[in-house]
Amino acid sequence: MAEVTRAEASHEAQTLYNKGFSAFERGNLDHAIDLLQRCLEVEPAFLQARKFLRAAEIGRYKEKNLGAIARKMMSAKLMPALGSASVLLSSGKTDKALLAFDKLLQDDPLNPKYALPFGKAASAAGIPEAGVQTLEIIREHHPNDADLFESLGRLYTEIGRVKEARECFEHLTELRPKDAGAVKLLKDASARESIDGDGWQEASEEEGGSFRSMIRDEEEATRLETESKAVKTGADADALIADLVQKIESDPENVNYYRALARLYAQNRQFEEGAATLTKAIEMNPGDPELDNTLSQMRMQQFDYEIEELHKAGDADGLAAKEHERVEFEFHDVQEKVERYPNDLVLRFRWGVLLFQNDYFNEAIQQFQLAQRSPRERLSSLYYMGLCFKAKGQLDMARDQLETANRELHTMDGTKKDVCYELGSIYEEMGDKAKAIESYKLIYQADISYKDIATKIESLYG
Repeated sequence: MAEVTRAEASHEAQTLYNKGFSAFERGNLDHAIDLLQRCLEVEPAFLQARKFLRAAEIGRYKEKNLGAIARKMMSAKLMPALGSASVLLSSGKTDKALLAFDKLLQDDPLNPKYALPFGKAASAAGIPEAGVQTLEIIREHHPNDADLFESLGRLYTEIGRVKEARECFEHLTELRPKDAGAVKLLKDASARESIDGDGWQEASEEEGGSFRSMIRDEEEATRLETESKAVKTGADADALIADLVQKIESDPENVNYYRALARLYAQNRQFEEGAATLTKAIEMNPGDPELDNTLSQMRMQQFDYEIEELHKAGDADGLAAKEHERVEFEFHDVQEKVERYPNDLVLRFRWGVLLFQNDYFNEAIQQFQLAQRSPRERLSSLYYMGLCFKAKGQLDMARDQLETANRELHTMDGTKKDVCYELGSIYEEMGDKAKAIESYKLIYQADISYKDIATKIESLYG
């Protein structure tokens, strides 16, 4: 079962999605969940709908703020439904199992007990991307769940995302250092990444799958694998390009051929040809954000290549002009995309960052206020809002945003270090030395090499 995009979804599914998304934006989470769930009953492979369903479920779950006893009671209440869903999965009724696990996640969307079998059901139903999407969301909440990382790594492998699979299995071996099975998974993933490391994996996704999934027999697999090892040479790249051009002539409506051809052009540094290929695909599928993003990424890749060449040539004036041109392009490109896709919260966040970097603080705050509705961008949006208020001299509001982010960050990762550092600096400016020390100490005790944290601590204690 291939992923269904918004443009490909049935009219009924699109109508339910649009209504569900509108309810989500208004904060009517119960109604949003009901509509988006019904949308997925019509189109199980509509991943964009499932993404917002999960966001609504998590938002509602956090609003309830259940205590430990309430969570245990809910878990006991859901036991019969979990048993029924597991029976459906084991008996091969994958579509029904997928729906059953989806309903379990409505009540407890961050629980691996429901998310892990959902991933298995998604894989069995032919949409492993749905499993990846769900497990990625809960991963940050369960950084020490070995089963979760093993399942996610296997799903990454299934869809050909070899780098992410290897990273999952690396973490798995840290959690299970004596597990021979985990070590083997890591070795196999590293080997796959080595094979795919020359760029063929990305260039050969014309059917939307991994290296092997596009190949119909072992003989063809061997031939293409041999070719891929030399794909960086001009002759081999030209042969692959010619092959895709011929496929497009035979099947001009297949957008995936255009994507694959554009990637090969980019790999061969033929950026203008790649951009022209993507432009044709966009003309065939207007309003496809993935194609728009791919074209923008290719333009940025072209800028980076040209900047590198100017740097090698020692052309300081040309380099400065090209870097300025790159900044201008990215700024206006993202601005136009926000206008075309106003409901894309990830894009809103990116636009906010660019506005912040160019000192448009009020405009940036507006974008971050919208972007924080996205579970993925919430904490980063709070952080940047804090920076914006700080730049405006509104320290109390900057402190409030960063304190909220700090409370929701439970692991001392890079984001929490950044939040604690800025929070400490704001406390310093506000004259609250005790709270400044408290914030800085959290970083100091975890990473003494972070920025100038050692100097900060010594200065405040002194």
